[in-house]
Amino acid sequence: MTRFSSGILFAVVSTLPVLTLAGCGNVKAQGDVAPGAIPPPAAVVFRPEPTLFAVDHPEQFPLAAAAERKSTSELSVTGTVVPDPSTQVPVPSLASGRITEVNARLGDSVKKGQLLFKVRSQDIAGAFANYQQAVKNEELTKLQLDRAIKLFENGAYPKSQLEIAQNAEDNNVVILNATKEQLELMGVDAQHPTGIVSYYAPVSGTITDQQITKEAAVQSFSMPAPFTISDLSKVWVVCDVYENDLTSVKIGDTADVRLNALPDRSFKGRVNNILPILDPNIRTGKVRVEVDNPGLMKLGMFVTATFHGQATEIHTIVPATAVLRMHDRDFVYLPAPNKQFRRVEVVAGDLLADNTSLQEIKSGLTPGQQVVSNALVLDHEIAQ
Repeated sequence: MTRFSSGILFAVVSTLPVLTLAGCGNVKAQGDVAPGAIPPPAAVVFRPEPTLFAVDHPEQFPLAAAAERKSTSELSVTGTVVPDPSTQVPVPSLASGRITEVNARLGDSVKKGQLLFKVRSQDIAGAFANYQQAVKNEELTKLQLDRAIKLFENGAYPKSQLEIAQNAEDNNVVILNATKEQLELMGVDAQHPTGIVSYYAPVSGTITDQQITKEAAVQSFSMPAPFTISDLSKVWVVCDVYENDLTSVKIGDTADVRLNALPDRSFKGRVNNILPILDPNIRTGKVRVEVDNPGLMKLGMFVTATFHGQATEIHTIVPATAVLRMHDRDFVYLPAPNKQFRRVEVVAGDLLADNTSLQEIKSGLTPGQQVVSNALVLDHEIAQ
């Protein structure tokens, strides 16, 4: 059985003055207290206090102490998975020509040294002709230099002629090396020239861009490159943070990243850049988070990122059952003297991620205060 407790309201009850007229004499108010007389007693009015409830057996409603929890500030935003440009390696064609083979596809995982594509190029014929001519010219100037040295040693050749022969040999060595380097730059072995050039993966990774098909024409060093290989073991999550919330995000803050496609999986990341430009239409800034990718994060996926600030905050937590939700407001019951409980309004936060049986109280309660551990049971008893 429950009952409302009574508060005491003191009110002094006085008699309304009654004016008595005696002819044209003085007017005297009835009820006036003569000097030195005792005033009338005060009247007591009892009114119920609506937040205080009494129960017959308060021991039936166990209490729990509000606890203290240290945590950091949190901010949840949306974002998209993108590659880290520093890990992207383009694979250009070093010679102009026609694609004869394509040995990899967009999205494939490739190993370093794996064949990607082949190009038939006329550039190689011209480069090889220049190389052969440079070889012959160098051989000729080498013979002339050797002859000049012998004649000079026998006194039959002036030193100036020897210097001219040496200079000619030096020039042709430079030209020979340049033409050989040009062939190697195209991917051709100078000792075994061929009109078809094979291109191999310079690094291991995932092909994130493909610009060629079989029989397509390609230009040397054209951009975008035929293939781009990215290392997706680390990716970026680029988030949109509203202008008013940007001050709560700092470089170095940690973030929990959850994929919309896999809401039960959480990935740890860290803020490594806050771009200094706002989107003028929606007033958001770009915040970049670096995340280790176990292979589940695909480029272009939508995510939810929760940022955790570096400053520690103190929060009050209670059992989730201690919070009573009524009319879009939150309440808890506190013990009071004389077998009573007081209903107090609080501002409740979220359930704890690591323990859903506990709930945060943002205001209205401090650590150490006692609350009824099951507010719904007590509220049901009060309502009877």
